[in-house]
Amino acid sequence: MNAQTALELYDRTAVEGAARIISAYSTSFGLASRLCDRDARRHLADIYALVRIADEVVDGPAEAAGLDESRRRALLDRLEAETEQALHEGYSANLVVHAFAGTARVTGFGAELTQPFFASMRMDLDPIDFSDEAELDAYVYGSAEVIGLMCLRAFSAGLEPDPVRDERWERGARALGSAFQRVNFLRDLADDYGERGRRYFPGVDPAHLGEDDKHRILDRIDEELAIAGAVVPELPAGSRRAVAAAHALFGELSARLRRTPAAALVTTRVRVPGGRKLLLLGRAATLRSERAR
Repeated sequence: MNAQTALELYDRTAVEGAARIISAYSTSFGLASRLCDRDARRHLADIYALVRIADEVVDGPAEAAGLDESRRRALLDRLEAETEQALHEGYSANLVVHAFAGTARVTGFGAELTQPFFASMRMDLDPIDFSDEAELDAYVYGSAEVIGLMCLRAFSAGLEPDPVRDERWERGARALGSAFQRVNFLRDLADDYGERGRRYFPGVDPAHLGEDDKHRILDRIDEELAIAGAVVPELPAGSRRAVAAAHALFGELSARLRRTPAAALVTTRVRVPGGRKLLLLGRAATLRSERAR
């Protein structure tokens, strides 16, 4: 096997591994990504795999295996260093990092997005109690908005630059990422606060979450979903349905959170039933053909 053939096999294996991770770890994101065309679907899986692995270092099996905070921090630092090196060189001995770096290099992003992401991941290694909205916004940018921007690069790869359009799309991508993260904060209160003592929302005591605070948080989420929703119809056909599906799923979650008593969110994780998910995905699947007519 010559060197070029060996690299092609390695690339393919890395991509297949990333696809396996998204399939194993995410029902909603995985189902939505299937509505993308082949290239965008591959890029989404590559992005998701690295993000997922980083999250698992912080909260998942690394902790369950008995690694303390300092050891997990060292692993996260090493993962970031491997990622930056692969972004530069185009190769990593870590297959997940290799797949991610391939997508980043092809779609045109780099450390300007990965550095804020890893910075926010490190924050989760310590007890979180944000004192003001600026701290929360900075965390959300790194933990979620940059992921929206990474996905946007995957969706728009190959398009001619258009500064006005690109600024509008980036605003929509950031808004969607922020909305997703804030929804997750509310639906994961039982775990984040009850088990880890995290207080993401400034001035809000999760143990005594009131209806006013809940609706104020959801008002911000719905505003961001509206900003993102206005951009969805403009996106390339190969990704439009997937983004519409994800937008619809989180819109449904927002609505269900509004209907759930605030006090119950500390002990209950709100979910979208499987049948309802399939209905929303089915509706999103028709979006491309309707726009094409």
